[in-house]
Amino acid sequence: MTALRRLRIFWIPCVATIVLACSSNVFAQQSYRITDMGLNHSTDNFSMVMGLNNEGWAENMDGVVNPPIKSTSTTIASGRAVINAHGRNIDLGTLGGKNSWTNYGGINDRGEAVGLAETSVPDPDGEDMCAFGTKLTCRPFLWRDGHMMALPTLGGNNGQASAINNRGQIVGISETTVQDSGCSPSKPGKIISPVFWERGEVRALPTVARDPDGFVQGINDQGHAVGSSGTCTNIATHAVLWENDTAFELPNLGHDGNDAYAINDHGQAVGYVSTTDGTTIVASLWPNGVHSAVTNLGILPGDGAAFATGINNRGQVVGSTFNSAGWSRGFIWQDNVMTDLNTLIPGDSNLFIIAASNINERGQISGMATVMSGPDEGKIHAILLTPVD
Repeated sequence: MTALRRLRIFWIPCVATIVLACSSNVFAQQSYRITDMGLNHSTDNFSMVMGLNNEGWAENMDGVVNPPIKSTSTTIASGRAVINAHGRNIDLGTLGGKNSWTNYGGINDRGEAVGLAETSVPDPDGEDMCAFGTKLTCRPFLWRDGHMMALPTLGGNNGQASAINNRGQIVGISETTVQDSGCSPSKPGKIISPVFWERGEVRALPTVARDPDGFVQGINDQGHAVGSSGTCTNIATHAVLWENDTAFELPNLGHDGNDAYAINDHGQAVGYVSTTDGTTIVASLWPNGVHSAVTNLGILPGDGAAFATGINNRGQVVGSTFNSAGWSRGFIWQDNVMTDLNTLIPGDSNLFIIAASNINERGQISGMATVMSGPDEGKIHAILLTPVD
């Protein structure tokens, strides 16, 4: 199991810079109040909001990462999935192991949350899908009314739940029982299938281009989902839209290496695409799903790559840019312009925003920021931005 298949949020290639922009709605320039959600435990050095609902509740991943910086090569030493509801942290627990974690889009407006959690059972194949180095079985979970429950897989030992909508429909991945011939002999693995959970039952979703593996990232309230499909060594080859259990490849710029992370209720999807020469990735918008060309949202000046991970029903897009050191800046894209969120918060803030993950219908934006001074200097804190008006 490669690091890419385990947790791709810590890997983004950073090479060249391209800045382009296209269409959107018209918005007045907005400033934001920034709320520091801190860390779940004083011993943690990292926290990031991965899911945000319309009540302003955040699903965070809190833990210890090494090295304790914003590097793309960061490894996870320990962690927990945590809901922050108006300043109060709720540790979601585990399925018997020590750790749990989250993907983008993991909380709905009813406060139901999804993610991945360790059990106490060693993985029979020595895999480490939860990526904590424990090689314990990693299971997808649903957290509801204070209780975490494991979701079924397609027969494999491991899985992850990525996102849940307001109808309680859940998407993610499940390991199957079929050996993946595309994996390296030094890192064998089973085929990873994109899956859809509804009413406690799991079903496999198809892939595109005869890809053996897939990964679903986001889902809207119509049950339309987005993600990617590919191979064991590059699961993010083709960006994919799923409608009514049918997979459609989203348009790209002519090169493999594409992924979609979120989709709003109008069918607008966001993610990233590789540039035509394949040297970097740029934040992207599919304004009409498979029925329109991809819109290249670009990269903030001075950075080398970008991806978009959140979009609301007003068409406002948020995401993150990267440089050679790793995570660089969080952005909002609107009015055909990508803007550094650090320019929209008070100048005396002790936080520097290095990622934006989600934007809700109230215009609140979640993500993570580096603490610039004080006892937690250098640590990464989960943040919430709220429009000042």
